[in-house]
Amino acid sequence: MERWWQLLLGLWTVMPVWAGDELLNVCMKTKHHKREPGPEDKLYEECIPWAEKACCTASTSWHAHLDVSLLYNFSLLHCGLMMPGCEEHFIQAVCFYECSPNLGPWIQKVGSSGQGERIRDAPLCREDCEQWWEDCRTSYTCRSDWLGSWDWSRGKSRCPAGAACRPFPRYFPTPAALCQRIWSGSFQASPARRGSGRCLQKWFEPARGNPNEAVARLFAARAPARAREIFFFFNSLLHSLLVLVLWM
Repeated sequence: MERWWQLLLGLWTVMPVWAGDELLNVCMKTKHHKREPGPEDKLYEECIPWAEKACCTASTSWHAHLDVSLLYNFSLLHCGLMMPGCEEHFIQAVCFYECSPNLGPWIQKVGSSGQGERIRDAPLCREDCEQWWEDCRTSYTCRSDWLGSWDWSRGKSRCPAGAACRPFPRYFPTPAALCQRIWSGSFQASPARRGSGRCLQKWFEPARGNPNEAVARLFAARAPARAREIFFFFNSLLHSLLVLVLWM
């Protein structure tokens, strides 16, 4: 009987928490993110839009612009030089990932320890995916999932044996494929357009304000309803287990 009570107590400790405001203005728990967002007046080039409220430091923003980023030792040159327009999209995407405080609704725990975090299915606006794909059509890569297996024998990412360098459309036949595959589902290709309030922009003109704040609020507001459904499911399950234990 004591073991059953311990099991029930353990289940109560993992009951889902109700989401909402805690999903707004937050930074991921990763090696390079700050603990909480704050102003950074020396962010580098493509990371400048997040200067007023950033999850990245000036140093992180500078490293995001290197061809072989010291953040993850990942090389954009794994299939030779990348076209400047294509490279700019990847730098913007890294700045977006490292600096944005508006990714809370899409943050997930990763790893067996649950200490690390990543984003999953963050909805990028249709134009962001389309322009990214268009500007990378003449650049080359050797993998469709850049979080997959690489050759790290020389300290930076190199194409694994047998992985051929081909134009981007061979690995990403559509704009949606590029957005959704490039980093193992971190992004989702949204059908919504910029300015709709229903999708995220991986870069924006800072003088016009941050459009992603409203999008984060929208998706965070949806979270309590889902959390409530899960709460009542767990509550019903625990009630059934309690009745079972009392009858034993």
